[in-house]
Amino acid sequence: MANTYEQISIVIPAFNPDQKLLNVVRELSKEAFQEIIVVNDGSGEEYVPIFDAAAEWPSCTVLQHTENGGKGKALKTAFSYYSKNYPNGIGVITADADGQHTPSDIKKVAAELANQPSKLILGVRDFSTKDIPLRSRFGNVLTKAVVKAASGMKITDTQTGLRGISKEFAEQLLHVDGDRYEFEMKMILACKTYQRDIAEVTIDTIYIDDNESSHFHPIVDSIKIYYVFLRFLFSSLASFVVDVGLFALFSTAFKAVMPMGFILLATVIARILSSLFNYFLNRNIVFRSYKHTKQTLIKYYTLAALQMGASAGGVYVLYHSIGTHEVLIKIGVDSFLFLLSFYIQRSWVFKQNTAYAAKEVRDH
Repeated sequence: MANTYEQISIVIPAFNPDQKLLNVVRELSKEAFQEIIVVNDGSGEEYVPIFDAAAEWPSCTVLQHTENGGKGKALKTAFSYYSKNYPNGIGVITADADGQHTPSDIKKVAAELANQPSKLILGVRDFSTKDIPLRSRFGNVLTKAVVKAASGMKITDTQTGLRGISKEFAEQLLHVDGDRYEFEMKMILACKTYQRDIAEVTIDTIYIDDNESSHFHPIVDSIKIYYVFLRFLFSSLASFVVDVGLFALFSTAFKAVMPMGFILLATVIARILSSLFNYFLNRNIVFRSYKHTKQTLIKYYTLAALQMGASAGGVYVLYHSIGTHEVLIKIGVDSFLFLLSFYIQRSWVFKQNTAYAAKEVRDH
């Protein structure tokens, strides 16, 4: 196993650390890891002696940020350093600076990364025990729900800082937005974009002083994670209002002259106009993709056509069953289709476009 560890480095982001960081470096230096990469994320002058002491270990390299940029930025700095210096390495293990991750657990995650380098390896804790701090328990429940809603993935421990990341995935993560704690959540969501599976390794649950040193804020950071989803929600709701408004306008205009076909005609015209409105919102605001890729357009308008047919058919059947309230029926049918559209656009229509945008960044 020593040869395996020699191809894996440890990454430790640190902001205003105490003696526990030196304990972590000392213990890990006894193992045969490739290198211990500590990132000083803009800590105060009074913490310089700690980082200087860490750098005295031959296996430890300390990288410096002049200002505090956040955990995500510190991780990206380490990933970039690793990519440039170890082109043939397996990958890195990220660990916290406060001693919550034992050397034995770090080695377990490293062994799993060596066995499954194509996957993101998560060292997961058991949140069912009574000694888990309430803040951590609540944060994990909330962020698990965020990941489930945003990606459909079921993760045991979304907040874990102990992760095994291949060199290739680390290079891809350099182009994922987020410089603070939300980056760790976006790392999980990026597995969908880059089609990577996740493997979990059970680790010890250790909290120092009830985890008071953690800078993770579950509500604020979850909102950051949901930012793209919130933009998508705004786009969809705005388009929904436009669609219903246009349907009400056209159905009123056509009802007197086309009593048998006004619903279909009003639906078609309203959906064409609102879908154009929605596409440009999604392209420019939600996904910020400025490439009119042929595949994306085909997927988007294929979905729009299917939705239009489902909307028209659903409203037509329900209207002729009830005999009135076509606008309310339209709202009910399209509310269901709106939810379905979110999942389809997220996982199919814009999926390749998101990956393409990341490739564009890598190529330039």
